[in-house]
Amino acid sequence: MQAMYLIVAAVVGMQHPVLPRVVVPAPAHAQAALEALNALDALGALDALNALEGLKVLDALDAVGPWDSAPLLNEQDPTDSLWRAARRAFNRGDYASAGKLYADLARRYPDVTRAGDALYWAAFALYKNDNLDRARDLLLTQQQRYPKAATLRDGYSLLARIQTALAKQGDSEAAAWLTEHAQPVQPAEPAQPAQPAQPAQPVSTRGCPDEDDEDDLRVAALNGLLQMDATNALPILKKVLAKRDGCSAGLRRKAVFIVSQKRGGETEDILLDVARNDPDSEVRQQAVFWLSQVGSDRAVTALDSILRSATDPELQDKAIFALSQIHNARAAQILRDYATNERASDEAREKAIFWLGQQGSAENAAFLRALYAKVTGEDLKEKVIFSLSQMGGADNGRWLMDIALNEREPVEMRKKALFWAGQTGGNLEQLAGLYDRMQNQEMKEQLIFVYSQRHEAAALDQLIRIAKTEQNKELRKKAIFWLGQSHDPRAAQVLLEIINP
Repeated sequence: MQAMYLIVAAVVGMQHPVLPRVVVPAPAHAQAALEALNALDALGALDALNALEGLKVLDALDAVGPWDSAPLLNEQDPTDSLWRAARRAFNRGDYASAGKLYADLARRYPDVTRAGDALYWAAFALYKNDNLDRARDLLLTQQQRYPKAATLRDGYSLLARIQTALAKQGDSEAAAWLTEHAQPVQPAEPAQPAQPAQPAQPVSTRGCPDEDDEDDLRVAALNGLLQMDATNALPILKKVLAKRDGCSAGLRRKAVFIVSQKRGGETEDILLDVARNDPDSEVRQQAVFWLSQVGSDRAVTALDSILRSATDPELQDKAIFALSQIHNARAAQILRDYATNERASDEAREKAIFWLGQQGSAENAAFLRALYAKVTGEDLKEKVIFSLSQMGGADNGRWLMDIALNEREPVEMRKKALFWAGQTGGNLEQLAGLYDRMQNQEMKEQLIFVYSQRHEAAALDQLIRIAKTEQNKELRKKAIFWLGQSHDPRAAQVLLEIINP
């Protein structure tokens, strides 16, 4: 889900800069837009991207208007008429006029409170009009002259997007800015003699950012690299990933994701290096996860090595999952070998068995049926039963029934096999004939439950027969209970007959 938010944020971000955090009235179209955005939370990454067009989210947001809802000052304020005129121009889409008017306000009245915000809105209008160089200059001026402006933080986010767009056009200054601001915070230097005051820096560039902190300038700069080609983006990302301090871990996690989205010769090398050498467990795990999208022979070899040598259980889990997503014979064989490895933990072996079951190949099914007799742990046996039940197929269905009928098997395993045989559409005629052959009461109880979960008339017939003729009172009571849960009129009639014989 996290990847979904990153991708959606990047797509939306390239179309609309960050808007100041203001409260505006919510007309009907605004409410619809918000509901549409909330709906994206329930979608997968690809569905969310497709839904952006279908739901018309961006069009709905544009209809909220006006973006600039800062309260007007009193009529005596000399800037008020300029502000009104600029806002009207912006709201009707005349961005050239709006940019000029907002900029004129800041130039003519540099000492008023709203001058700093006027620079932001001027830059915003110029950005909408594709005048990126001038928009960048205005935002830099805002940072230098108006460190307390209400729109300052949004100005930093807008600047990151402008620099990204300029870097894509070959602007070396913009590329250098992205390189600098995507870097983690450097360790503190020894105290120096007092220097003249410097322009204020955004609060969000201090501290240790999380990869999801979209307000942090470094994270915004890294997000900008999603829009750059691999040739320009990867050198910057490699510098971020070369850091080893704990404070940069959040940025490194973000960088791993962005690397994974680049298609180039270096992508695999970078992910392999991070998976093996990064000091942060979560960063290594993410690199291992994204190796599954590479799927090359080198990636498979690296994942095999990580799986066998890693001592971090979570890293092993990621390696197992990554191998399960690489659909080739060698990756599957590595998982099968690991599932039989008695030196590995049962938990890790269970995950390998689970993912083998999700692949559904005949080779994996034959392997799991044979593995069941070799493993001794109940959890491992149960996982084999479950995985085979998820594969489906006549051979696996017969195998489950054989386990259910085998009195040499532990009762719990037989019950599990019987349950999954019923849940996965096992032959009802065969299941109906089992009851009289069963000698174990627990197995009969389980079979009654299996009948209750089937919707065929023959399953209800079995419950009725047991409720009427079973000599064991406890088993009759079980059948009667499940008849009471049925909405079939026949069940109601049988219960009436039992009540009034």
